[in-house]
Amino acid sequence: MTAVQHLKRFALGLSLLGLAAHASAQAVVTDAWVRASVPGQPSSGAFMTVTADSDSKLLSVASPVAKTVQIHEMTMKDDVMRMGPVDSVPLPAGKAVKLDPDGYHVMLIDLTAQIKEGDQVPLTVTVENAKGEKQSIEVKAQARALNATETMDHSKMH
Repeated sequence: MTAVQHLKRFALGLSLLGLAAHASAQAVVTDAWVRASVPGQPSSGAFMTVTADSDSKLLSVASPVAKTVQIHEMTMKDDVMRMGPVDSVPLPAGKAVKLDPDGYHVMLIDLTAQIKEGDQVPLTVTVENAKGEKQSIEVKAQARALNATETMDHSKMH
């Protein structure tokens, strides 16, 4: 093989690595946490921030700590708070989307065991971009106290 052929293969390999790196940077999950539960409590909530590098949607979340995991939305209509499942959550390109107790959030239903403060709860977050490409993101969410708010800085407590 000539030096030019080696150089072409090397350049091709680098370009493929660049494409792989771009594909793997599709979405990022940060600040993931789960609300701790008391013995016998049937459900809990999980919260996080999801940022996608292109227009995408959060399709699902799964966890071995619950038999059923659903994405829910909390809304207010005519001074009545409503909560219910949604099919997906839009993730506009480059915009951090917060899943928190007051909006979109994840419900862990039919818990398999108590979630104790400090536990690391495994979550698998599935995101799909506009091209239909799916990405699974493995997350360890720390369990916070029952009275924990969205962040631990207390500035958002009412």
